[in-house]
Amino acid sequence: MIPHGARQGTSYGMALRAASALSFSLMYALMKWAATLEPVSAGEMVFYRSIFGLPVVLMWVLSAKGGLASLSTRRPMVHVWRCALGVTGILLIFQGLRLLPLADATTIGFTAPIFATLLSILFLKEKVGRHRWTAVVLGFLGVLVMVRPGAAGAPPLAGLLFALGGAFVAAAVTVTLRQLGKTESATAIVFWFFVACATVGGVLTLIDGHSHSWAVLAILAAGGLAGGLAQLLMTTSLQHAPVSALAPLDYLQMVGAVVLGWLLLSDAPTLATLAGAALIAGSGLYTAWRERVLRREITPPSPSV
Repeated sequence: MIPHGARQGTSYGMALRAASALSFSLMYALMKWAATLEPVSAGEMVFYRSIFGLPVVLMWVLSAKGGLASLSTRRPMVHVWRCALGVTGILLIFQGLRLLPLADATTIGFTAPIFATLLSILFLKEKVGRHRWTAVVLGFLGVLVMVRPGAAGAPPLAGLLFALGGAFVAAAVTVTLRQLGKTESATAIVFWFFVACATVGGVLTLIDGHSHSWAVLAILAAGGLAGGLAQLLMTTSLQHAPVSALAPLDYLQMVGAVVLGWLLLSDAPTLATLAGAALIAGSGLYTAWRERVLRREITPPSPSV
């Protein structure tokens, strides 16, 4: 029997995770909305997401145990590698977002656990049983349903490739974080990633940026704040509940993408998108259920790259 306090803590963690998923949905929706109003490059999206999200992350760091001292690291070069992967991944994700409908881009992002399974076999030498292989096959079937090779009205190939590339890099980040998290604090990992994104995004904005109206700047700023809040909520949720209980809630991002895409962009998802999303979500949920039966912690299905 679970003590009342533990049950209350788990419920609180799940509420934080649900809020995190919806905040991520809002961030992507606002970035996509801004790009439909005026030209916004992927580099600009990374910059505004980071520069307006960074104050939220910094407040979290200051309130955390150890404060600024928690940002010190014993493995700076691993942080550099993690940040290089993360910045590359988020640039690919935002480029895919620019080219694809919001629901499609969000759903493709949830193929990251599939790639993480494959990478864990290659680099971590993990043993994968028939249940996880079944989930991998189910997820790739979902991608094929969405892509509809050769079908009329299929999503743009370039957008799909960017989104899949972003999901693959996100999986590589997941594998890296499994190692980095053994010695580094969550505050250090998140803060230095935001700093790296702000730096690279700032350079790219100077090279290929555009002037924007105050309205679009406000939307981009709101998207950045939503992204910072989402990161804070996601990380804090892990302090109150196990990953196995939280991971399924990340799929609320798909629901948020469908609703916000319809409200902000008048973009209704196709039946192929919904069917593919169901298969991809089913793949992730099946993995989460199986790992929970085995009483093992699992990697969140949609890491913040």
